[in-house]
Amino acid sequence: MSPTDTPTSQAQPGTPVGVGPSTDPSVVPSTGSSADAVTAPEPAHAPWGLWEVFVRSSRGLSHVHAGSLHAPDAAMALRNARDLYTRRNEGVSIWVVPADAIAASDPDSKGSFFESPQGKDYRHATYYTKSEGVKHL
Repeated sequence: MSPTDTPTSQAQPGTPVGVGPSTDPSVVPSTGSSADAVTAPEPAHAPWGLWEVFVRSSRGLSHVHAGSLHAPDAAMALRNARDLYTRRNEGVSIWVVPADAIAASDPDSKGSFFESPQGKDYRHATYYTKSEGVKHL
């Protein structure tokens, strides 16, 4: 074997040395330019999830949806929500919920989803008539 035939990485059994792609993920093939450098690929990071933020402005009131943000975990989402949505001391409580944990109705099927079932008109005040004997109604 000549000095030019020395392998730089471990060859697969049955594969001639210097033939085929490298099995080492840190080796990037060069195009021959002196500007090209052999670099390791960046480590894969988990994508940041989408979080929905709800803020309660004062005690006794309900939490109101304030917006959305991206964060890797609940603790970071809570800190980011505090920084983004309560900068001027507008809130006393913050909820962060993963967006994929929220089940929602389809706005396009609003009519069929929210309409009253047939035969249950008595649930609405317009169903009832004023009684003649009652004076305070």
